[in-house]
Amino acid sequence: MTRLILASGSPYRRDLLQRLGIEFECCSPDIDETPLSSESAEDLTMRLAKTKAHALAERYPAHLIIGSDQVALLDGEPVSKPGNHAEATIQLRRSSGRCITFSTALCLLNTANGRLQLAVERFHVTFRKLSDDSIERYLHAERPYDCAGSFKMEGLGISLFASLRGDDPNSLIGLPLIRLCDMLANEGINLP
Repeated sequence: MTRLILASGSPYRRDLLQRLGIEFECCSPDIDETPLSSESAEDLTMRLAKTKAHALAERYPAHLIIGSDQVALLDGEPVSKPGNHAEATIQLRRSSGRCITFSTALCLLNTANGRLQLAVERFHVTFRKLSDDSIERYLHAERPYDCAGSFKMEGLGISLFASLRGDDPNSLIGLPLIRLCDMLANEGINLP
């Protein structure tokens, strides 16, 4: 069986891929993630997902390499990882009663034959009206400072939402597993 490489240092993506019960290695590629001038957020994620996979191709010449990248947008503006409590508070206040759209690009590169599969999964998160007290309680409970949008959907963050729309909720965490299963099947790896 072809060996599988996850081109990421993200513990969230690693944990998601472990759900599939297949062996893989993680290797974080060193790439420049600076947006190109006039590049849309979605184009940026697709380019970075491909770049991450290609960056490891020489090191792993007979492997399947998974690259993924994500952008979150609120009113067309990127929503980043807050990094601290104050920034997370600002993000959640801005998101209150509104919708953030996540676009997660997924690339699977077969380095043995050069075949590349690429897709983008969109997921829409509509927040409840959030009071300052509810924001404080949530941030103190979960501390999602390393998560775009200042929440962990897989944890208590679910309590912040009015609705979710999209095909694969895993794409919110950074790795669309449903689409990945299809891509792996195209490479002869069938799950379960």
